[in-house]
Amino acid sequence: MPGRGPRPERDETWTIDEVARLSGTTSRALRHYDAIGVLPPRGTAAGGRRLYGRAELVRLQQILVLRELGVDLATIGDLLRAEDADSPEAARRARLDLLREHRERLLAESDRFARLAATVTSTLESLEGGSPMEARDLYAGFDNSQYDAEARERWGDAAVDLSNDSWTRLGEDGQARHLAEQDAVSRGLAEFLAAGVPVDDDRVQALVARHYAGICVSWTPGRESYAGLGDMYVEDARFTAVYDAYAPGLAVYLRDAMRVYAQAVLR
Repeated sequence: MPGRGPRPERDETWTIDEVARLSGTTSRALRHYDAIGVLPPRGTAAGGRRLYGRAELVRLQQILVLRELGVDLATIGDLLRAEDADSPEAARRARLDLLREHRERLLAESDRFARLAATVTSTLESLEGGSPMEARDLYAGFDNSQYDAEARERWGDAAVDLSNDSWTRLGEDGQARHLAEQDAVSRGLAEFLAAGVPVDDDRVQALVARHYAGICVSWTPGRESYAGLGDMYVEDARFTAVYDAYAPGLAVYLRDAMRVYAQAVLR
């Protein structure tokens, strides 16, 4: 009886437009991945359209998973090039190990978001019912230490230390008030989003002013840095998940509103 080895892949190909539809990404993103060498197509069809095989689809899944986990494209490129340098069998084993690691990290993130969602639900019930939560319960599920190294690499030790010191000086009561204010701002923006209110409406901009004031507790961004913070809310899946939990699309809505505020108010 023949041994059961891996099944040979069928000789299937998909055009760039088909891959974009399958994966939920864009043709522009796929062309960018090709340009920086992380996802070259398998070949080209008549008219120069890029073609992708099953191996490229699996590779794209790896890229998208890593992006969801907050890994930058430069690091993803290094990981994939190291894998490409291995022998075919070693590359297959490395790919399986990496996928297992992705799965474990995604499951851990799922558990963490479930805990955070439970905390936010308790806060909403407390605020709506008028019964205060214990201060320590407001932070159940939070683990900001995991982002410390990333923040220091992005903004520098001095900025992170200043932010941490500012947060500590608020004390438990101040921190609770700060979180309640930011929650109120997000809920208010979600209502305006649902009602179709434009981001340059004075009511929306008044909420963005409160959002900006909350950011200034830790640091004081200027026009470019505040707009850049809004971009990060959309580009980083972790931030997007926080805002879109209030209403799908809120991260984009807030980003656009922040751009209006930055241009009109900040220097």
